[in-house]
Amino acid sequence: MTDRRVAAAASALGTAVTETPAVARLPGGPLSYTLRRSPRSRGLRVVIHPQRGVVVTVPAAGRRGWRDPERHIDTFLAEREAWLRRHLASQARDRAEIVARGGLRDGATIRFRGDLHRLRLVPARAGLRRSTVERIGGAEEDEIIVHLAPGDRRSVGAVLEAWLKPRARTAIEREIRSHAAGLGVDPVAVSIRDQRTRWGSASRQGRLAFSWRLILAPPEALETVVIHELAHLRVFGHGPRFWSVVASRRPDHKVWRRWLHDHSAELHTALDEA
Repeated sequence: MTDRRVAAAASALGTAVTETPAVARLPGGPLSYTLRRSPRSRGLRVVIHPQRGVVVTVPAAGRRGWRDPERHIDTFLAEREAWLRRHLASQARDRAEIVARGGLRDGATIRFRGDLHRLRLVPARAGLRRSTVERIGGAEEDEIIVHLAPGDRRSVGAVLEAWLKPRARTAIEREIRSHAAGLGVDPVAVSIRDQRTRWGSASRQGRLAFSWRLILAPPEALETVVIHELAHLRVFGHGPRFWSVVASRRPDHKVWRRWLHDHSAELHTALDEA
């Protein structure tokens, strides 16, 4: 059976995740959201995604009582309208600030290890076939300089990503070496990805995965995520025992988790060209 037929059959059986745009009629006016139907869902859940806005997840249509969920959703969102609009307004302000920094043009600003750096785009020296990147710590401000080779077809964002990823791996692996033994764990594999919904993950088989974008955040935030995932190799779930393990290595973990939450949209759009 082809992948398309499998997907169609799964959808018919209510085992596929589907997403559709929708609008809730709230006291403060209409509110757009994405209606996400998931067979794994057992109830109604709402999140504010950094890029997608409000996402409402409900059980698949075949589950009893969930064929027409709009009435439940409108009531649920109306009860949380003040919270939703406050966070959406905050996201809009963050996006405006990011746009004001100038995208990836010469003279714009970009974070590296938590600090804002001036981005400089300059021609590469004659003979270079690949663009290169260097970081310079200045007396007044730090700079990230991209030396653009004329024959390199990669975008500025792609050049920067190729420079940032190995630095992310180096920083993450350094923190793993610093904390794994103290926590009594030994991960079997570590991968660096561009995870959009989480900063890190851990499997019961001892495999860890991290977002390379953590290299844009302060070192303390990156360290907090590494400790978080290492702690999961001892305690799965997020109960008191788990947080006690995390706090044993990073007592101020809440500060850095909040920093990542507050700067999520910024880090995930940092290499956008526009």
